[in-house]
Amino acid sequence: MINEEIRAKEVRLVGADGEQIGIKSTREALQMAADLNLDLVNVAPQAKPPVCRIMDYGKFRYEQQKKEKEARKNQKIVDIKEVWFRANIEEHDFQTKLRNVVKFLKDGDKVKCSVRFRGREITHANIGQKILERVKTEVAEISVVERQPKLEGRSMIMILAPKAQ
Repeated sequence: MINEEIRAKEVRLVGADGEQIGIKSTREALQMAADLNLDLVNVAPQAKPPVCRIMDYGKFRYEQQKKEKEARKNQKIVDIKEVWFRANIEEHDFQTKLRNVVKFLKDGDKVKCSVRFRGREITHANIGQKILERVKTEVAEISVVERQPKLEGRSMIMILAPKAQ
């Protein structure tokens, strides 16, 4: 709440440079802010009496938006990359897909490892379990298992997350 939106009779006033002015009537505080060509901003409405500060509200909002923009720029968005394996995968194909898993984990992304079963392969779900267990042991030093291998429909799924450095 700023300026005329403040409905309290009295406010604890903080000056433009941060010094405590004391408890003043709202009208008197508004007049002091107007004399300095600044705004009266309610910074702690739950306090008794509410705490108000004399400041340039437009500049304050601009600084806040700048800080939020900087925080958004610095945050890392974690993607979930998916790597498909087959139940009867050959060694070279396995190594290639494993390299991709390692690359994704080192980039800071989560990896969803899936074994897709086709036709009658679903009766040998233990083969898919072995493949995912092997992936888990190969990348154990750079990842943690977020979700253990679990059969969902015709796929067995496991989710790996990068270890926090």
